Amino acid sequence: MPRREGSPFTGLATVALKEAADHMTSARIHLVMLLVLLTAVGAVYATIGEISRTVSEDEFLFLRLFTTAREPLPSFVAFLSFLLPLVAVALGFDAINGEYNRRTMSRILSQPIYRDALLTGKFLGGLLVIAICLLVLWLLVTGLGILFLGLPPSGEEVLRGLAFLLGSFTYAGVWLAVALVFSTMFRAPATSALATLTVWLLFTIFWPMLSPLLAGALVPVDPLNPMAAINLVEVEQAISRISPNTLFGEMTLAILNPQTRSLGLIFASQLQQALMGAPLPVSQSLLLIWPQLACMVAALLMLFTIAYVSFQRQEIRA
Repeated sequence: MPRREGSPFTGLATVALKEAADHMTSARIHLVMLLVLLTAVGAVYATIGEISRTVSEDEFLFLRLFTTAREPLPSFVAFLSFLLPLVAVALGFDAINGEYNRRTMSRILSQPIYRDALLTGKFLGGLLVIAICLLVLWLLVTGLGILFLGLPPSGEEVLRGLAFLLGSFTYAGVWLAVALVFSTMFRAPATSALATLTVWLLFTIFWPMLSPLLAGALVPVDPLNPMAAINLVEVEQAISRISPNTLFGEMTLAILNPQTRSLGLIFASQLQQALMGAPLPVSQSLLLIWPQLACMVAALLMLFTIAYVSFQRQEIRA
């Protein structure tokens, strides 16, 4: 077989733009984004009513649009952490096995397009759609806030909003990578979707219950050791941070609540020189969430590597 000339990523931009265009015109993503839009608008509308009723003066009034909840609706952040994985699953569960089922995989790869470009382009196309949807959603929330509150956001609030947007994009990218992994491992799209949803349910619902049990099994509490309880809490936090949901929750807490000074255990001696209740500057909050963001980026790259290796080892036949 003659060797192809050119870069392994020849056709990458073509595949990515074609994938993004297919997603943006599909009924599936329209239905999912309609659900996200309706829930987001409902949460923001309830939040605006709660803010106008309970808050008179606040330095970070716009940030409350994302974090304030009003019964029976949760906050905008809670909605987003629940619905973003569903958007990512809808985009990626049949990215690869769908080509096999439509019998178009060999036809695509017979063109001057390598497997590297095909897999990477499909992943980048999904990320592009997520980025567009998140940007539109963030602008919508900001516009509703300006319209109903009658105040523009400050420069620091805009920076924190953009940081929140970056964290949400990375969080959704992790779940897109999970869906891509199962799409390469299973030939049936229904099986890959079910496997991805199973992992999502595990980390969303069951992982907060499993973390204390695993920590207690790994680090038995010794009543004679005063540091045993602290070690137990640290191990429990480390186990809980395996979940992308926990990392995303900690990131949003530090970014959208400027008074947050630590995401782990903190002792009174560490706060002796701190002004209690004073907000942190944006740079300090970004340093606070840097480990969480780095962990999610590392998880995204690791999952994409697994999907890449799995796809490279598959046999393609006409």
